[in-house]
Amino acid sequence: MLMPFLDLIFKGNTGASELVKSTGNPVLSYVRDLLLDMMNTGDNGKLKALSIICILILLFIFLKNLFLYLSFYVLNPVKNAISNKLREEIYDKILRLPIGYFTEKRKGDLMSRTTNDLAEVETSVVGTLEGWIRDPLTILIVLTSLFILSPQLTLFLLVLLPVMGFIIGRVSRSLKKQSQEVAVKYGQSVSILDETLSGLRVIKAFNIEGLLRNKFLEVNNNLLQSKNKISFRRDLASPLSEFLGVLIFAVILWFGGRLILKNEITLEAALFLTYLALFYNIITPAKTLSTSFSNMQKGSAAINRIEEILRTPVSVDDNPNGKKISLFTDRIEFRNVTFAYDETVILDSINLTIEKGKTIALVGSSGAGKSTLADLVPRFHDVSSGELLIDGINIKDYSLQSLRNLMSIVTQEPILFNDTIANNIALGQQTASREEIIQAAKIANAHDFIIQKENDYDTNIGDRGSKLSGGERQRLTIARAVLKNPPILILDEATSSLDTESERLVQDAINNMMQNRTSIVIAHRLSTIRHANEIIVLQKGKIVERGTHEQLMNQNGFYKKLVEMQEVR
Repeated sequence: MLMPFLDLIFKGNTGASELVKSTGNPVLSYVRDLLLDMMNTGDNGKLKALSIICILILLFIFLKNLFLYLSFYVLNPVKNAISNKLREEIYDKILRLPIGYFTEKRKGDLMSRTTNDLAEVETSVVGTLEGWIRDPLTILIVLTSLFILSPQLTLFLLVLLPVMGFIIGRVSRSLKKQSQEVAVKYGQSVSILDETLSGLRVIKAFNIEGLLRNKFLEVNNNLLQSKNKISFRRDLASPLSEFLGVLIFAVILWFGGRLILKNEITLEAALFLTYLALFYNIITPAKTLSTSFSNMQKGSAAINRIEEILRTPVSVDDNPNGKKISLFTDRIEFRNVTFAYDETVILDSINLTIEKGKTIALVGSSGAGKSTLADLVPRFHDVSSGELLIDGINIKDYSLQSLRNLMSIVTQEPILFNDTIANNIALGQQTASREEIIQAAKIANAHDFIIQKENDYDTNIGDRGSKLSGGERQRLTIARAVLKNPPILILDEATSSLDTESERLVQDAINNMMQNRTSIVIAHRLSTIRHANEIIVLQKGKIVERGTHEQLMNQNGFYKKLVEMQEVR
């Protein structure tokens, strides 16, 4: 639209007509005919033609912005869906990863990857996707138009553009490494915050607020410096590309003007000005493209950290063709089971049979492998060698869901969620009625304290059950296990962190729950497992003694020493 406008102002009918003939553009031919008709209508013909040009310019600008809005209308749901899908995949992978994975990783770093890194991908990569289609296409179309207008000037221009791209690329290249540093430091700051919130009682008791504050400030200041370095380089891309674009524009202006002045090329003033205006349209998409490239470099570091989670092999994965087991009828059997983690042997050649309905107690010093042995039964870990069988079938041949449906676990630290008492009890049996929930609470000696709460079973217990005492939290986890009504129970030091009164109530609840069930009990307080059918004494990953309480006491071995030490206390 610029060419007929300039010719109309400066040269009149002839210029416009000649211009259209020289370009052979059908759109401009139609505009020429329209303008010529307007100009021949009288004295105000040129003014009418100018009005038409202005209206057409407004129309095309309106259409440009309309389609720009429609592109966002189409693209935004796509971009949001990509981010949403990525978030789902990360969460699904976290649920599938074995427990051992999380003992190596800082929780704050994992939280940073699922929040900050994902947000970085969303803004830096997904948010610039449309630019990677639109901007190169715009540059290509403009360059083609420039080549049609003046092949000589455009060939000279194509020599300069790669220089501009090389300089911008050099600036953006170091962003990825610096972004990786920022992500790591951000993860460290989140970890310190998480540890502070979890250990606030200890922090205040030992007066180490200053120590934690200095630790956080150091990480936070390092984070600030790294983010500033990234910002300096990233923000340099846009102005640098604009300056280089205008520099090339000035060179084209000088070079083209020199050729015209020396009559080395036949390029009319209107056509040359149009050429310059078209070239200037390259600068904005080039600037946007360089910014997008910088953002992609920055976002690629976040993608790498997310992919590290997504590509982590799942060592304990469900068997897609696994058998479904609904009843436990015979025994749990460990056949020469060995378990090693990072080449460190935790359990060595374990042979153990647990008959249905029997209670097996695991005792030993810390680090002997008691919890690891119990964790093998629900397949929190897979054995390194040997076999673990339930009813004569290797547990790897069962589906994970059906296998774990046979079991309930009560851990030393009660794991509760920020929800109502009723919903926490019904966690493993979500279709349970209120009567079934109350019955489970009564068996767990929890009903009496629950009905004293303001909203009884509908009372919210706070984050990790913070509104309840330790004994109350533990009795809720027992009620949860009772309601699931599994044939196999795993009790991992369920009373070791409780006071005497709470321990008695919880132990009574455990005894109620263990009736007619197969139980694996880990206990430091040996008085709670004297009536076990068999006590397994572990030391350095091996079974060193086994038998009933009386048999082990008569052996005068390691078990007797443990009992005597506790009695002295």
